[in-house]
Amino acid sequence: MSDLVGDARAWSPDAQEAVRLLAVSALVEGRDRVEVAAPFKVSVKAVDNWWAKWQTGGRDPLLSRPRGRRVGEHQVLSEAEQAAVRQAVLDHIPCDLGLSGQLWTRRQIGELIFKLYRVRFTEPGVGKYLKRWGLTFQRPDKRAVEQDPEAVRVWHEETWPAIRARARAENAEVLFGDQVGVRSDQVTGRTWGTKGATPIVRRTGNRFSVNAMSAISTKGRMHFMVFTESFDAKVMCRFLDRLVGHFDRKVHLVVDRHSAHRSKAVRTWLADHTAEIELHFLPSYSPELNPDELVNADLKRSLPHTHRSRNQAELAAETRRFFHRRQRQPHIIRGYFGGQHLRYILDE
Repeated sequence: MSDLVGDARAWSPDAQEAVRLLAVSALVEGRDRVEVAAPFKVSVKAVDNWWAKWQTGGRDPLLSRPRGRRVGEHQVLSEAEQAAVRQAVLDHIPCDLGLSGQLWTRRQIGELIFKLYRVRFTEPGVGKYLKRWGLTFQRPDKRAVEQDPEAVRVWHEETWPAIRARARAENAEVLFGDQVGVRSDQVTGRTWGTKGATPIVRRTGNRFSVNAMSAISTKGRMHFMVFTESFDAKVMCRFLDRLVGHFDRKVHLVVDRHSAHRSKAVRTWLADHTAEIELHFLPSYSPELNPDELVNADLKRSLPHTHRSRNQAELAAETRRFFHRRQRQPHIIRGYFGGQHLRYILDE
């Protein structure tokens, strides 16, 4: 406090409070104010101020209180206005509210505040409010506008629990499958280099691709097939035939609604193998429900870190090496099921 001098300035608030109370106690006992000020190394004026506060308010005015503004004090937006802006950001995208774009930035949130309350904020000012509201800058998940939320709900609450129950009753294996294409000219990824000088990665100018079909289980098993032709019903039947050959019990395979999966040829093949395998289809436009999508992403992320393929045969070999490596890493395969939107598979 400003009235303290000498060593007292460095004292903690609790120590300063104790000095004030002791000084007033000494004055109450009849001691002289100069005599009281000396041992505490404070000015006589400070002692006079404490005594005046004691006489008007008793002990309470002498107690220490937190310094600075109280939480929320002197904020431009009221608590109700802040709550309204926060909820608008969480429930809507900018274009829903007459602004531009689909992603919120501090500038756009500032525009929203001005639109609602005619108050201008700098971007750092908006950032302080965002921090206070517990909001952070994040990469959003993508969802197809064609996705049917009701179909997703039915999958979570009815279809998947029924598949799991049947598989247990039949002592069957459940796998999630998907197909993926890999191209020679896919994005390279990132590497280190000198600031301002973009690194160069040499690769062939020829364009070629290979495809793969894979299936994984919560037990860490992975089965795959790499092929160079386009994915169609014939390829799907070949993969199913290879897949059932690895099991001595029935398989329940969960896949998306690709036309090849639902083709007449595949249905005919399945009708001849009902005791060996059964197909189940995820809701349309819902890749986030399939853990094998993470295998595809892992593959495309891993390939650029290996030798650059100069032809289709080398790309196919690299792709097979990736799958063989993952087969020896069941802990990574099990980890694919730990994603935010995939935990339903493991939850009872």
